Amino acid sequence: MRAPGPDSLPAMAAEAAAATAAGAAAIAGRHADSVDREARFPTEAFAALKEARLLGLMVPRDFGGGGGGLADAAAVAHALAQKCPSSGLIYAMHQIQVACLVRHGQGSDWHRGFLERLAGEQLLLASATTEAGIGGDVRSSACAVEDETGAAFRLEKQATVISYGQEADAILVTARRTADSPPSDQVIVPVLRGQTQLEEIGGWDTLGMRGTRSVGYRLVAEAERVQILPLPYADISARTMLPVTHILWSSVWLGIATDAVARAAAFIRAEARKRPGTPPPGARRLAEATAGLQAMRGMVRGALAQFEEAADNPDRLTSLGFAVAMNTLKTEAAEMVVRIVGEAMLAGGLAAYRNDSPYSLCRHLRDAHSAPLMINNDRILGNTANLLLAHRDNGSLFG
Repeated sequence: MRAPGPDSLPAMAAEAAAATAAGAAAIAGRHADSVDREARFPTEAFAALKEARLLGLMVPRDFGGGGGGLADAAAVAHALAQKCPSSGLIYAMHQIQVACLVRHGQGSDWHRGFLERLAGEQLLLASATTEAGIGGDVRSSACAVEDETGAAFRLEKQATVISYGQEADAILVTARRTADSPPSDQVIVPVLRGQTQLEEIGGWDTLGMRGTRSVGYRLVAEAERVQILPLPYADISARTMLPVTHILWSSVWLGIATDAVARAAAFIRAEARKRPGTPPPGARRLAEATAGLQAMRGMVRGALAQFEEAADNPDRLTSLGFAVAMNTLKTEAAEMVVRIVGEAMLAGGLAAYRNDSPYSLCRHLRDAHSAPLMINNDRILGNTANLLLAHRDNGSLFG
């Protein structure tokens, strides 16, 4: 195991993580319109993130990483999303995969070595979970790990979405454990760029989040069996992937809402200076948007605290109550960002509606509407409804 180098990040508070990300966020903001217009990967932002060594933020310091926690990653994603939501979402998706490796891969020599590479080379990780014929049901796989020899395997996946797949240095793929396994008996397999072939099977001309380049691919990989994470995907999902995904995605959506309200507030203040003593027509809408933003911020921070309290307790992480809380975070945050941005646009009026205005919220509104569709809210609400048949809330103020 390599000792951390002098340029590795120290463990940091969430505020310090956001401050470290400020330079990358500013660069992301300068290129956000181009990224959106051209539906291209935010190359400039991720060059800055790599230079700041923020892709390895959550890798333990013993492996050369930053030693940060989930709150740190959420703070960086939130800061990026205020300037370029696509950059924030890509960063969040990367850190979801890092969290899975950090929390479930340290018992394996291959995965420990991969964590060192991730931190040292600032590798960018993507994921391939959705699949043709299965769609958003990530707890089922059609593709399987197929033996070639005792130590090697091959897999082929018709992935309907692999965000920033061409730019990723490695992809974490879900697949059935063997060719004879049922669809729900899944594993996660990190495959490296040199082990993977990607054939594009769908484009990416969308309303919002255009910079994520969430294209469909036929993925073929040949790799070593030691690369397969030992814990079943169902356990990794419940203990790490599901809560971390919902928390980091919600942090991105909070970033969108934060900047939308800030732009609306700047507009209202400018209008108030023109007519002292007369509240601008949109002031009441600004108040409503601000109230919604405060509620959303509290919800995300509460979920972070809840995860950190349960992080080392598998029983709590796999409890029905915890799953209900994380599912509810996702569905509510996804609805709230749309509502808050809409209220901020009403506050800003035509200035917010225009693409050529410093108060424009057009991109914010389009990006916000991706939130209820990412793992469709209706699917998650259906899962939550099933959980509630067996789970009874304890009625406590503190859950």
